[in-house]
Amino acid sequence: MNNRVALLMGSDSDFPRLESCVKTLREFGVEPTVRVLSAHRTPTEACAFASDARANGLEVIICAAGGAAHLAGVIAAHTTLPVLGIPMDNPPLGGLDALLATVQMPGGVPVGTLGANSGGPVNAALLAIRILAVSDAELATQLDAFTLKQKDRVQQKDAALQERLKA
Repeated sequence: MNNRVALLMGSDSDFPRLESCVKTLREFGVEPTVRVLSAHRTPTEACAFASDARANGLEVIICAAGGAAHLAGVIAAHTTLPVLGIPMDNPPLGGLDALLATVQMPGGVPVGTLGANSGGPVNAALLAIRILAVSDAELATQLDAFTLKQKDRVQQKDAALQERLKA
């Protein structure tokens, strides 16, 4: 099954900032299930989604929410799958409230927490890929190639900077 990762968000207004997560997953050939589910406004649906996730072929669930950011915790309370939380940097506190709500889960309900900025969605996708790659040799090979590309880009930028400094 290709839909091994789900991306859940508390509001569709978060999607423009989460598109990089979807894009990154797709670059690795992983087509995510993408849904709007709210811990507060659709709690029954959110809990059912989490409870049925494994049976539906999911292996990792990414949750993005701002404000009180309870989505990742609610999902984690209803599944034993890995849950990754992206605190959205929404006003008025710029994501600090969401970060604290996501990172301060009680013992026994783990949520892996990513950054509350533009790197969070990409890193959530990459962490999901790393989790899948533990048992998927093809994804592991793709990750190795991705890492080498990143290294090459940094080395090219360094070489260009060194040339610029010589001038």
